[in-house]
Amino acid sequence: MFPIRLLALLAASTVSLAQAQALPLWEVGAFGGVLSTPAYPGSSEKTGLATALPYVVYRGDVLRVDRGGLGARLVNKDTFEVDVGFSGSLPASSGNIAARSGMEDLSTLIEFGPRAKVTLADLGHDSRIRFELPYRTVLAVGGGVYGKGAVIEPKLSFEARDIADGWRLSTALSLLFADKALGDYLYGVPASVVTATRPLFDAKAGLLASRWSIDTAKNLNPNVRVLGYVRYESYAGAANADSPLMRQNSGVSMGLAFAWVIGRSDTMARAD
Repeated sequence: MFPIRLLALLAASTVSLAQAQALPLWEVGAFGGVLSTPAYPGSSEKTGLATALPYVVYRGDVLRVDRGGLGARLVNKDTFEVDVGFSGSLPASSGNIAARSGMEDLSTLIEFGPRAKVTLADLGHDSRIRFELPYRTVLAVGGGVYGKGAVIEPKLSFEARDIADGWRLSTALSLLFADKALGDYLYGVPASVVTATRPLFDAKAGLLASRWSIDTAKNLNPNVRVLGYVRYESYAGAANADSPLMRQNSGVSMGLAFAWVIGRSDTMARAD
């Protein structure tokens, strides 16, 4: 979910690699933020969230809750890493989405699965270029837990730990592919909900979106951080671009948060 996205940035803003190769093993605190995203890829309506939550960062050799997200790191070499992580999206009420009026609501989607990460170039000055290849099973959570398909998202990213005055920056380009089950969940129109303006549609597997994202974070002082991200999606060439539920050619998601550190361990761990 998008709170996970902001939580994943907290660890990245702890300290510049130029200042230390080690970071606290664990950290606890609280953060408050605002989030906005399309109700689903291609929707003309937005869904959002204003939240204040506690957070935990843990940088164990295997279990990790850090800038890579929540998961377990299975392989950790200098230039190659394999982990199992989580991602997801916010729910959306079809009653608030004109294109989906009369259809079932979209549940909170939780994605989990393995991810391989390869460092393609160490650029020096605390920056690098990486390639990631995650495969994630998608579960809908709401009144139960239901399988909704799977996604794969090859991603090329650039990371810099200190671009100016302590600001951390990461930017990435990726292609998101979904199987037929997830395509049907997001874009399929069964006969039971066909209307004069919403014809029958059988969704396909294939490209869901092309993405560009940028996130940044900075320590305002040792215990207070600001962090945020913007993600632009293009649906040009999407497998289900002809669905009557596809109302936009592009979409933008964004989030902004402040975090307060309440406590951290004296025991240190590697930053990566």
